[in-house]
Amino acid sequence: MELHSGDAAPAFALTDENGKLVSTDAMRGTKYVVYFYPKDDTPGCTVEACQFNDNLTAFQGLGIPVLGVSRDDAASHRAFQEKFKLKFPLLSDPDRRAHDAYGAWGERPGRGEGVIRSTFLVDERGKVKKAWYGVKPDGHAQEVLAELKG
Repeated sequence: MELHSGDAAPAFALTDENGKLVSTDAMRGTKYVVYFYPKDDTPGCTVEACQFNDNLTAFQGLGIPVLGVSRDDAASHRAFQEKFKLKFPLLSDPDRRAHDAYGAWGERPGRGEGVIRSTFLVDERGKVKKAWYGVKPDGHAQEVLAELKG
């Protein structure tokens, strides 16, 4: 099930790399970007995370927090952040509930079931403004930024 522009963004309450709870309830009233990626410190995920990080000042200048979500645990997230000096929260979704709710888990052509690399721009009312599925990591952060500036 894919989300589309205008759909309500599914609620989540996930912990970040430091065990702090981050929830859609707490984000209400704020636009934000949430992206789902397969695994910390793997080639594509590193490219994507580093490019979001490289553009973080631009996102922050627009008042847009960036949140990364994977099934990895807090220790893995901390190591990934430290290794690449990532400055945005990485959330753990070990039971896959948020992945499933956002359509970020499913059958991938030619690769079997797993994480569907996807990103969501959520508006202040908790509605999906834009959804990207089957994201190519390289250049995606700039694509999201262009949408925000559009």
